[in-house]
Amino acid sequence: MGDLRVLFIGGSGIISSASSRLAVASGIDLYVLNRGTTTHRPLPPEATVLRADVRDPASVAAALGDLDFDAVVNWVAFTPEHVRADLTAFAGRTRQYVFISSASAYQTPPARVPVVESTPLRNPFWLYSRNKIACEDLLVAAYRDSGFPATIVRPSHTYDRTLVPFDGGWTIVERMRQGKPVVVHGDGTSLWTLTHHEDFARGFVPLLGHPRAVGEAVHITSDDVLTWDQIAYELAAAAGVEPRIVHVPSDAIAAEDPDWGAGLLGDKAHSMVFDNAKLRGLVPGFVATIPFHQGAREIVAWHDEDPARRRVDPRFDAAMDKLAAAYAP
Repeated sequence: MGDLRVLFIGGSGIISSASSRLAVASGIDLYVLNRGTTTHRPLPPEATVLRADVRDPASVAAALGDLDFDAVVNWVAFTPEHVRADLTAFAGRTRQYVFISSASAYQTPPARVPVVESTPLRNPFWLYSRNKIACEDLLVAAYRDSGFPATIVRPSHTYDRTLVPFDGGWTIVERMRQGKPVVVHGDGTSLWTLTHHEDFARGFVPLLGHPRAVGEAVHITSDDVLTWDQIAYELAAAAGVEPRIVHVPSDAIAAEDPDWGAGLLGDKAHSMVFDNAKLRGLVPGFVATIPFHQGAREIVAWHDEDPARRRVDPRFDAAMDKLAAAYAP
């Protein structure tokens, strides 16, 4: 792996930052194309940083010069237009192009669990997911028509210490500490898979330059499956409090706050459990080792280090007040 030259477009986000660190630790010659504005997740010093606006093809072309790569990973492609630009930019200059899709692209709600890579892609509830599906369609067609060396990776809910895995972010932990009720959708028993970004990296980095990953789609998730009530209790325990949970139907949440509701109806409201057998076939020995109770302590500790990180969303806070009052037993 040490002979690989790899380009990350992005590389300092929640999912990608751990992969950047593991890539250079594995001996990969890592190039990172971004605007260089991150502060929470600095890039490893071994990476070569190329400054460019990824949405400006001329800026990207100038930054890349005549470099070619064994693998290119676009962490920040969200629409078909983004993928079309990459098909033009990287045709003939990479042996592998990795598109970061989303497990929310799978059939929602799923007809069966565990979800496997052949589960149909269909999400009528969330535009974000439909755009990811459209991106995948373009890449599958490019692979079939011209051999464009696409690999599709579908993360599920991947977090790091900066991300509270509830809508509203830190708002829900702050409410717990203030003794206020917190809303959990449905009856709190739907199953959800949370993946620490370091575990994701352990499955992802070995796919770079992997010849049998070209032309394939694979998801990378933990096997740490919890109910949403359990997730709330783990966060509360890390914050040193007992939560006051109020269960509210997802449809009612969506009626009160469409933005919050879109992510529920299009993703979080449905039980999602994954079969990682395909990943283990490509990356023998892959195992996720960080359970959420450990991740929850990391999340709370990071926010407690700096009061500026403990931001409360007033709009979300007010919506939760209203829903909790309406549905409290």
